[in-house]
Amino acid sequence: MAAYDFTAPRLHVAADLGPGAVLPLDRAQANYLLNVLRRGPADPVLLFNGRDGEWRAEIAPTGRKSANLVVRERTREQPPRADLQYLFAPLKTARLDYMAQKAVEMGAGTLRPVITRYTQAERLNLDRLRANAVEAAEQCGILGLPDVPEPAKLPAALADLNPLCLLVFCDEDAAVSDPVEALRRGVADPADPPPLAVLVGPEGGFAPEERALILARPNTVALSLGPRILRADTAAVAVLALVQAVLGDAR
Repeated sequence: MAAYDFTAPRLHVAADLGPGAVLPLDRAQANYLLNVLRRGPADPVLLFNGRDGEWRAEIAPTGRKSANLVVRERTREQPPRADLQYLFAPLKTARLDYMAQKAVEMGAGTLRPVITRYTQAERLNLDRLRANAVEAAEQCGILGLPDVPEPAKLPAALADLNPLCLLVFCDEDAAVSDPVEALRRGVADPADPPPLAVLVGPEGGFAPEERALILARPNTVALSLGPRILRADTAAVAVLALVQAVLGDAR
């Protein structure tokens, strides 16, 4: 039997979850389940709220266009939020949506907007960013919802990091021919790595004084992602896949 039910739709809810709880669907959720997915009475739905694990519920129609969800049993315990921070310079809207979704899919537990000298989009819709994170969690079976703090300028964002955290700095000027080996050398024991953070800058790159500030931080590894200059949203997927494969939960 598969460890995960891929057939039942998943919904994020704000309410507490427990056996016997009855949750009214809002209009959008009811339309999605009843009309878009064509689900009916007693069909299963998986629910999560980021606190209580994942629960199986059943649809209980209350009208032609409305229904409740009746919570039955827990299917998975709540894991801790992933200890992997993704620090990024905000992008324009469509590419930011993509980046947020992929970073969550790749296991980022925190999405931290960082304002740099060459950041293109300093005005950021945090509600939209959080909604994209929730959507990715719904679609990919993730239970620990990522934290999305307020934007911070680069010096403040670096100061907020745990001193023991390994910061993986995506630096197009880094003279690193083997990023896998660089990551392994960056920790005392690759089998037991410290908390991890990844930093990707804007398309214009980092200013010289910003690069100096980042490289002066202890426990920092500068990585080049290859001979090609990647767009920031592409770099998110590339570096998170690399970090997870070498030091993260994909080992």
